[in-house]
Amino acid sequence: MAPPTDPLAYLAGYPDELVAGARRLLEAGDLEQRILARYPDRHDVRSNKVLFDYVQELKARVMRKAPPLSKVLFDDKLQVVENALGLHTTSTRIHGQRVHKRREIRVSGLFKDAPEAFLRMIVVHELAHMKHADHDRDFYRLCAHMEPEYGQLELDTRLWLAAREKGD
Repeated sequence: MAPPTDPLAYLAGYPDELVAGARRLLEAGDLEQRILARYPDRHDVRSNKVLFDYVQELKARVMRKAPPLSKVLFDDKLQVVENALGLHTTSTRIHGQRVHKRREIRVSGLFKDAPEAFLRMIVVHELAHMKHADHDRDFYRLCAHMEPEYGQLELDTRLWLAAREKGD
């Protein structure tokens, strides 16, 4: 599935007045500049190993009892193939009498160039899926517990994505 053709499709479900304001900023060419001015901090997470360490550190702080992760990596195909920014998977393998679960998190490669707060938001989102499969109230409550500014970061990430898509 291809990414949305209307950049503001990332804001589906948000109030009309918010979308209208974003549309005005997008058409004026000011949206990305405003978002990046609000989030000037960049990160040095460029490799899968560094991303794994980044996720493990966050997981150790906020989800100590969660099961271990087998793999964490950047996936440049994610947004194009899955229309997703992150993906979590759990696979089960049986070896004789033992059952082995492998948990993976994949993060879209576009987050290599995102502000650090947006990378943190997508990692929090995927970590929350380790406990809650659906995007329900408990899921978002856990996201807000791990990252108090989660709701604002999710909105601003969507605005940043819309601005990037418009700029292409």
